[in-house]
Amino acid sequence: MSLEKLYRHLRWRMQPEDERARRRFERIRAFFESLNLPKNPRVLDLCAGTGIAGAAASKATHARLLTVIDAREEDLEKAREWLKIADINPGLQTIVGDVREVHRLVKEHDLAILWGLTMPHFDPFDAIKIFAGVSTVLSEDGVFMVEETDRLYMISRSRYKDLLVETRGEDYTIISIHEGYDMRRGLFKRGCYKLPGFERIGEMETRLWDLASQLAIGRIFFEEARLITTAEHGITGVSDVLYFRKPSKKVAEEVLMSQMK
Repeated sequence: MSLEKLYRHLRWRMQPEDERARRRFERIRAFFESLNLPKNPRVLDLCAGTGIAGAAASKATHARLLTVIDAREEDLEKAREWLKIADINPGLQTIVGDVREVHRLVKEHDLAILWGLTMPHFDPFDAIKIFAGVSTVLSEDGVFMVEETDRLYMISRSRYKDLLVETRGEDYTIISIHEGYDMRRGLFKRGCYKLPGFERIGEMETRLWDLASQLAIGRIFFEEARLITTAEHGITGVSDVLYFRKPSKKVAEEVLMSQMK
């Protein structure tokens, strides 16, 4: 089952024509403007979707280039619409590809972002490849930021649910049902169904990440690693953010080379 079909039903606030997504864009922009980020950077937006976060980062930093990478070509085609909404005109590069291969897909950038609570799509082995790959393509003082939340803490408080409502449309509801667990990869497997009718539309493999684990992985590949909590930044609509700076390129290159053997 393709991601395009599954994500066509799972509603995320990232479509340029959606007024709620436009409000979200402004909140993301405000967050980036609150930080001391590289000026006039080359921005790299990973798992970009429609490019909403990349456009917001580009607006906040006066970027000269925005590169958006996603597996779903249908969404990437809307990145230019976000640039029009932002009233900016950086160079735009769209890449349909696997972010785990980012070190093969792009040249040097100054600011990389992985936005929208995306890490559950990736197991720990994937995370190492992504963080290492980003480290190799960032400039000497480059910054990598990941918007995430502590799912392990959330589950410890509310318990894991075998059946969960994922989203509601005007005339349908999408639910997910627990279908197994992969111990070697640390992933929960969930089937996605459309109601009414109980039509199976796809499946998800989900990693319930905590923030500390991601900080620890990031610290291997970056000299600076810190957490910016929601309480610290105070911007509604933006979750906790992992902040990494100054890539340790030699370490990252050695790790990537070892995985090729």
